[in-house]
Amino acid sequence: MEFWHGFLLITSVHLLAAASPGPDFVLVSRETLTKGRRTGLICSLGITVGLAVHIIYSVLGLAAVIAHSQPLLTAIKWLGGSYLIYLGWQGIQAKPKPTTDLALDTPQQEAIKQAKQDVLKADSTLATLRRGFFCNVFNPKAPVYFVAIFTLVLSPDIPLWQLSIYGVWMMVLQMAWFSAVVMLLSIPAILRRFERMEHWINRILGSAMIILGLNLILRSR
Repeated sequence: MEFWHGFLLITSVHLLAAASPGPDFVLVSRETLTKGRRTGLICSLGITVGLAVHIIYSVLGLAAVIAHSQPLLTAIKWLGGSYLIYLGWQGIQAKPKPTTDLALDTPQQEAIKQAKQDVLKADSTLATLRRGFFCNVFNPKAPVYFVAIFTLVLSPDIPLWQLSIYGVWMMVLQMAWFSAVVMLLSIPAILRRFERMEHWINRILGSAMIILGLNLILRSR
């Protein structure tokens, strides 16, 4: 397949796949609405790095092996489902903010938030990256998806540099899409609306992740 033909095909298919609702979208939305833009972007980066894992093993030809091995797919579904349930459980345990915190005026509230972020920055960055990374890596639909998308553009004589460009471009598309989602959800007017409902957002999106996780596990039987 000619390079630009494959490039446009991968662009259109992967944009549609990235935009479809799923665990990654739910996680990024939750992280952004409850913890702000910075956390949402770091989570998006973790998801993008996770995507690199799928791309690498797909290029090596392992995606086809995984997609056609029922025991491997079942194991991945159990891992992925269990991880989503774990993330969801963390969300539904969210507690309301103390009334004293909610009563603070905006400058005081922002100063306290910034102080907390400065103290926990290193740990929270690593934890957020890890959440995004594992959420994407443990997606059992990924091997099947990558078998399908690479089958569309692969040929016996396709050079490695072309595959590398396709893979990097898919990561760029993924990061761009979720960055756009984060920027939209972190608009001050939107954040202010959700600020007092932070614990409910955590609980609702946490419940959604548990449902997604249970769905994966039950479908693996």
